[in-house]
Amino acid sequence: MIDLSKRLEIMEESATLAMSRLSRELKQQGKDVISLSLGEPDFKTPEFIKQAAIQAINDNYTSYTPVPGYDELREAIANKFNRDNGLPYSKNNIVVSTGAKQSLANVVLSIVNPGDEVIVPAPYWVSYLEIVKLAEGKPVVIKAGIDQNFKVTPQQIENAITDKTRLMMFSTPCNPTGSVYSKEELKAIASVIAKYPRIIIIADEIYEHINFFGKHESIAQFPEIFNQVVTVNGVSKAWAMTGWRLGYIGAPQEIADACTKIQGQFTSGTCSITQRATIAAMNADVSVINDMKNEFKNRRTVLLDCLNDIPGVKTNNPTGAFYIFPDISSFFGKKYENYTINNADDLCMYLLNEAQVALVTGNAFGEENCIRISYASSQNILIEAMRRVKIALAKLS
Repeated sequence: MIDLSKRLEIMEESATLAMSRLSRELKQQGKDVISLSLGEPDFKTPEFIKQAAIQAINDNYTSYTPVPGYDELREAIANKFNRDNGLPYSKNNIVVSTGAKQSLANVVLSIVNPGDEVIVPAPYWVSYLEIVKLAEGKPVVIKAGIDQNFKVTPQQIENAITDKTRLMMFSTPCNPTGSVYSKEELKAIASVIAKYPRIIIIADEIYEHINFFGKHESIAQFPEIFNQVVTVNGVSKAWAMTGWRLGYIGAPQEIADACTKIQGQFTSGTCSITQRATIAAMNADVSVINDMKNEFKNRRTVLLDCLNDIPGVKTNNPTGAFYIFPDISSFFGKKYENYTINNADDLCMYLLNEAQVALVTGNAFGEENCIRISYASSQNILIEAMRRVKIALAKLS
């Protein structure tokens, strides 16, 4: 028997990837499984981005890249931050990584020492806690349920701060809830954090452009905390480039340099062809993805209509990303044949086996009363999936 490292013992497998794996296994057995578990747009990468990649291959961009990314790409990202977000980052504040997940890990490993506390509002993205654990930090989870539209208050944040608090990390638009913090809400949070100059915020804005009610707001826009914020973004969601693997940060110079140092020992620079293609995305007018955003909005309406037609399911009205996070606690304690639903984990396994629909338990996101449903699939698939879910839930009593 091989002795593996103790850090593996404290880490959980990603629940979204685990459910995706189970779905694939059932499909390989001939089961007609509909998977709504992954946050992967079903759209194709825009043609102009693919053409930029082809041109990069033809121009022989096939050598090692600078660790923080090509200068041209970092300039393009800095320009994007200035243009779209009003954030005065320069090229030297930008580090490009192999996906936003690596960007997050780089920042946490650059800042957190063993025993440092990291405030994580819940619901949270599945990997936040595991990254903090890897850095030997202590996650401090603060909860906001569906009645708060899954958004924490400034007072909750202030109550969680201690002399050991080093970091806070959150996403807006949020995965898994689709909730979006307004400018006023972010300003109120900024006013709290400004009182604690040692605390850094990681603002995960990967769903920035999938926002259904207005302009995206970045917490780094407030001058009093600009130098306390690391803004994380990438191209996977809005530009349908999940497999291309590129994320990036805008950060204070010291943190950017630290992330470059860490990345230099783990992966070095990300794929050269992806970087050249991303320059085209960063320089593009975001209106080119309006059709995709509008389709996501239509799917949200379809999915909400289906869910609101199922007795016992409680929803809010998410205004971004492409997830709905319904409260399904009314089914806890119910049974059907050999199934007993004690929690959201049980319900997800029941729906996978009985309805052949793959969803993700809210436990993975820090909210035991909910499940996450991704609407990154066509309207017809969503309607069929919810038809199956409704039939399966009606069998529970």
